[in-house]
Amino acid sequence: MGNYIETFRAVVYPWHCDHQNHMTTMHYVGMFDAAFWHLLSACGFTRDFLSANNGGFVDVRDTIEYQAEQEVGALIMIESGMLKVGNTSVTGYHRMRNSETGEIAATSEKVTVYFDLKARGKMALPDDLRDAMVANLVERDQ
Repeated sequence: MGNYIETFRAVVYPWHCDHQNHMTTMHYVGMFDAAFWHLLSACGFTRDFLSANNGGFVDVRDTIEYQAEQEVGALIMIESGMLKVGNTSVTGYHRMRNSETGEIAATSEKVTVYFDLKARGKMALPDDLRDAMVANLVERDQ
């Protein structure tokens, strides 16, 4: 299952870093969050679709594993896919790589629930979009 898609690219700027000159946790979180929205959109959950259907996603668990610090000037990219697709929730998986070395900098596993923003409760994933998510299943790195 090699269905990863590219969902984010960036350069690490000085304002992403702390006094130790490496990218801070808050920027990893933000970059992984942006990547996840790109993954959802690629599966059909576009901004227009979500607005028209009063839908959204609510995160219930987020796990990041930091593997190699990234310093100012590092070029990074994130590739993403789905680990699991349920009836109302999905588990997304993202791996951030240094674009020049190929080294994995961090991984993120996020569990999110499809949510009715008006009724304030979970709702079933539409079958056609659920199928698009299943088409993007990947295996977690070991």
